[in-house]
Amino acid sequence: MMRRGMGALLAGAIVTVLSACGGGGGGGGGGALPLALPASSPAAPASTPVAQAGDPDIVDVASVAGRCAKPRSGSADLAGTLLDEKRWVRSWIDDTYLWYDEVPTLSAANYATPIDYFAVLKTSALTSSGKPKDRFHFTYDTAAYQGLSSNGQEIGYGIRFAYLSSVPPRDVRVAYVEPNSPASSAGVTRGMRLRTVDGIDVTNGSNVDGLNAGLAPQKAGEVHQLGLRRLDGSDITLGLTATDIVSSAVMNVKTIPTASGNVGYLQFNQHSVAAESQLMDAMAALRDAAVSDLVLDMRYNGGGLLGIASEVASMIAPSNSTTGQTFERLIYNRKNPFGTSAAASRVPFYATAQYGPRSGTPLPRLNLPRVLVLAGGDTCSASESVVNGLRGIGVNVALVGGTTCGKPYGFYPQDNCGTTYFTIQFQGVNAQGQGDYGDGFAPTCSVADDFSHALGDPAEARLAAALSLRQNGVCPAPATPLVASARSAIAGSGTGLPADQAVLGPRAPWLDNRIVLPADRGL
Repeated sequence: MMRRGMGALLAGAIVTVLSACGGGGGGGGGGALPLALPASSPAAPASTPVAQAGDPDIVDVASVAGRCAKPRSGSADLAGTLLDEKRWVRSWIDDTYLWYDEVPTLSAANYATPIDYFAVLKTSALTSSGKPKDRFHFTYDTAAYQGLSSNGQEIGYGIRFAYLSSVPPRDVRVAYVEPNSPASSAGVTRGMRLRTVDGIDVTNGSNVDGLNAGLAPQKAGEVHQLGLRRLDGSDITLGLTATDIVSSAVMNVKTIPTASGNVGYLQFNQHSVAAESQLMDAMAALRDAAVSDLVLDMRYNGGGLLGIASEVASMIAPSNSTTGQTFERLIYNRKNPFGTSAAASRVPFYATAQYGPRSGTPLPRLNLPRVLVLAGGDTCSASESVVNGLRGIGVNVALVGGTTCGKPYGFYPQDNCGTTYFTIQFQGVNAQGQGDYGDGFAPTCSVADDFSHALGDPAEARLAAALSLRQNGVCPAPATPLVASARSAIAGSGTGLPADQAVLGPRAPWLDNRIVLPADRGL
């Protein structure tokens, strides 16, 4: 049985940097698009790996685990070699990788570091749309990862940017602003276009390092100048000081009155422990307002705790549909490397809170047979589990916006010699055994993100389309959004995104995953 490293199970995202040239990324490529990669993330191989005969680098994984070329002081690391580290990587992949039998046989000697070797040890198979089946294979410095995942904070200004194009000519907009942040205090609002960073032109500038430094500050107290264009066309330059930002999981909870009853709306940004209490309060308020439908805005929700996803689904669905049902079942490779029983691989629809001071408290229920979800390329992992889990018990889930990112997979983060490795080790399926959405869930109504209106404004294009779909049963004719012409021009040059997509960033990688804690699974 394999040890589980840090004991958290994630469905991961590969992260990419803002590019000076080359092709743009789509929303399905991994959700968040931070402007700076962790230093340990593996580079793509310069050329297609060539397999060799035999595989002498596969050994008993326990015999090389923790044997390090540079043992960490104060750790359990043992003195070893780079070859030990590489052989651990290869053997661990062979034991636990979901598609271990699709990994090429490559000589460890041909790669300078274990991280370089790890980068090529994955399947080369494609999805039905032609995307790589495995787009979620990455590493992170262990100390940095533990800090990020334990304190729930990141350094920044409180701005969530949407990248309509991350390559020249770049188009970067404010998606939303965290309350009580430097950005909100300075008057930054949704829809503003980023023009300059510390005087560097964002649209066509070649100083990518300078752009990254300003948009992804590494320390609290850093001051950077951001030039922004307001919706009215006027420009402003703001000096913003980076600080510790605690992301808001739930925002803009409201009831929208209509001729056919009240419609609830809430913006749900991440499946975190902190989200539980916020979600319970929001759902209770909507229940008390007697809403007959719910619009759940997860367009910028990259994922998080799978237990929270189960709770969200339970709070939406009829209680008689969730009792005794499976929310998600985890499927491993045929070796069953973690020795997981059928019962332990099952995540139920939780009826009570699972985390924090309200643990054990019954969840409020809306008891709705349908839900409208605002979604797009940043709707990933645990958010897709909400959609898939509800569909598995017959709830009508209508998606409005763009295709979701496509992350039905997950993994146990594993430390070895100061690097935490993330490789796909399971696939999640719903109560009907459905989970083949590697290309994402297609929207019921395709609607571009509307940066000319605030989130939660009934006039915002995606929310307006959801309300129209609810009322009339048909998708509205596509409207021309604020940035449609700019996106179309960029797409025509081969560097942009589809008109219904944008890519969110920067954001810490732990916010873009499906996570199962040991307490959830009995692990």
